[in-house]
Amino acid sequence: MMPRLPCLALLPLLLLLPGCSREPAPPEAEAQIADAPWRVSAWPLRIDAAAAQPDLIATPDGRVWLSWITGEAGKYALRYAVAGPDGRWPQPPRSIAVGQDWFVNWADTPHLAVSADGAVWAHWLQKSAQAPYAYDVVLVRSANGGAPWSAPLKVNTDGGQSEHGFVSIWPDGADAVGVAWLDGRHSDSGQAGHGGGHGVGSGAMSLRSVRIGANLHRFDEVELDTMTCDCCQTDAAMTARGPLLVYRDRSEGEVRDIAVTRRDERGWTAPKPVHADGWVMPACPVNGPSVSARGEAAVVAWYTAAGDVPTVQAAYSRDAGDRFAAPFVLDRGEQVQGRVETALSADAAWVLWLREDRSGQSLQLARLAPDLSHERQRIEVARLQGRGRGTGFAQMAATGEAVYVVWTDYVGREAVLRGARLQPEATVVSKGESNIAAGEITGSASGTRSP
Repeated sequence: MMPRLPCLALLPLLLLLPGCSREPAPPEAEAQIADAPWRVSAWPLRIDAAAAQPDLIATPDGRVWLSWITGEAGKYALRYAVAGPDGRWPQPPRSIAVGQDWFVNWADTPHLAVSADGAVWAHWLQKSAQAPYAYDVVLVRSANGGAPWSAPLKVNTDGGQSEHGFVSIWPDGADAVGVAWLDGRHSDSGQAGHGGGHGVGSGAMSLRSVRIGANLHRFDEVELDTMTCDCCQTDAAMTARGPLLVYRDRSEGEVRDIAVTRRDERGWTAPKPVHADGWVMPACPVNGPSVSARGEAAVVAWYTAAGDVPTVQAAYSRDAGDRFAAPFVLDRGEQVQGRVETALSADAAWVLWLREDRSGQSLQLARLAPDLSHERQRIEVARLQGRGRGTGFAQMAATGEAVYVVWTDYVGREAVLRGARLQPEATVVSKGESNIAAGEITGSASGTRSP
């Protein structure tokens, strides 16, 4: 374990003047800024009830959109709020949808997207039968920033009583979105569910994609892979050469490595591994990859336990996913839980993941050079009170001024969302004593690989 700086004593966020008011820095100053440490402070969330299953996205205008689920069996609500470029919440939370027949799960969670025309899109999972894991993906659109919402559109149209979920959604074209999901129409996943009943010969989960336009018209639906890991999250990012989609693949020999495909003017490319880890796993680890992109640069992070060593690693591509460099190992050992998240900004790549040891869970964040050539800083974002699967998957979004992190924790038996904001040390003023959730907020500078 690398040495840590003393715990940062932080007051609520105090910002200096926005970055747009600063004079451009000379190249040598920009290099110094890139290597300067970042600090983490509490990011108060405007949430009015117990909540979990967050999603977090940043839009080009500097705003940050947060969604979550509140409620309990019998009645759920999908809610959202929007923070301005200053990280503050000018409006109270609003509801996207309320339902009594939803499938709500710690790992298979709703997502948001904002298309180029400013329309907001959201999806959730809706039960299709009494079988435990029979559910569909439904999608809604709002043309004017969140009210009103369209009638729900069913994304999968096979009509089967099986599992459909682990969705990725991304802006695609002037007014459309792309959607990818794991599809159980060839399997018995409705009864068996995650990790059970998906043996070779019983029918595997597949990966499908479709594009949906402003009028909710479906087009370009395609099956991308006929055999995937059953219940690992998918993820997508838009590159300069089209959407790049990552997921955990599955072979007849139960090798479950991370695969990638990109859609260009000729359609989707043939899936191929990001790296040949060779992880043989007889059941789904519920631990999908994450991808971020800027132009033709892309970063994929993932969890593997190849060789029986839990590991978090990331790989860089300079050509929109055609080829990836050898993985950069970020963490390994029995405490590594994975549940990764990435962000890619102009001067840094960010990878977030979860650890759990005898003292509890912690969120770890690495700040790396954009091409993953070296690690600049390791930060422990928070120590959690919750344990196990209930804490779900933390989310992260990067804007021009800050990086935001949101995660699920527990206070007693009640799920709560927590938030953190990271900024360069020069833009943060802090003193006093503070913490996030149950744990201290710490940061350390690092210029070496870990471990």
